[in-house]
Amino acid sequence: MELSTFLNYLEYERRYSRHTIAAYERDLKQFMDYIALQYELVEWTNIKSIHLRSWVVQLMQQNLSATSIHRKVSSLKTYHKFLLKTAAISNMSFPAVLLPKKAERLPAFVEKGQLEKFQTTIVFPDGFEGLRDYLILEILYVTGMRRSEIIRLEWDDIDFENKCFRVEGKGNKVRLIPFGKALQQTLLRYQTVLKSTFENQDGKVVLVTDKGRAMYPKFVYNKVKKYLSLVTTAKKKSPHVLRHSFATHLANNGADLNAIKELLGHASLAATQIYTHNSIEQLKKVYEQAHPKAKK
Repeated sequence: MELSTFLNYLEYERRYSRHTIAAYERDLKQFMDYIALQYELVEWTNIKSIHLRSWVVQLMQQNLSATSIHRKVSSLKTYHKFLLKTAAISNMSFPAVLLPKKAERLPAFVEKGQLEKFQTTIVFPDGFEGLRDYLILEILYVTGMRRSEIIRLEWDDIDFENKCFRVEGKGNKVRLIPFGKALQQTLLRYQTVLKSTFENQDGKVVLVTDKGRAMYPKFVYNKVKKYLSLVTTAKKKSPHVLRHSFATHLANNGADLNAIKELLGHASLAATQIYTHNSIEQLKKVYEQAHPKAKK
């Protein structure tokens, strides 16, 4: 089966982002090139554990992180499941392989006080561009959306009466994310400014570029990095950092972990549990600052 068939499946059925699809394609081609060169194998049905282990060892020798290696093997597993699903192969288990242990890494986030500076210290440009820039940051932080989700957000996805977004995430999973009155008013004001700025455009997407076209990943990243640089010295300044900040601040304020999972659109609770570590760190910080015997 052609690899393009699998990539089309990821794009049109699983609705993965172009960035994610490119990563799958890169991982699969890298593995297939390796086994073709090292073992002269071209058929997926001929792959054994020894071939996969050999590739993993080579990746480790190239000093790839355990996280990257896990992701690459996960790409192969997803492709294998697709081949089984489409009957391209039958009754073949994915080759067993022992992977390096991933180091536990806490998600990077921006302190609540630093994000509040958006309302108090940052001066956004007048008119459409400034309002659009503000909304990019506000929506990402208030909702925890992924970058790909905010790019695809359409006006029909916004329920102004009930103040919630309808977001279609990974794997076509739909979730509802509530928002407050302040964001509701900003969105309505932006909608008016957008229509007056691009009078002849009847666009569906909410946030657009300076030329009225749909945003793209690098555009969103550059905007977030620009404004986060004004309020924080954190090393990472990306849209995903705002998503982490959204979840971390909810956890620190006692939000139920299952509720955070639903808001983020995670498939399992395991992916959400990492935010409890940041919550514990916050508790330790409060304890050390407040308890008389904390430092004794």
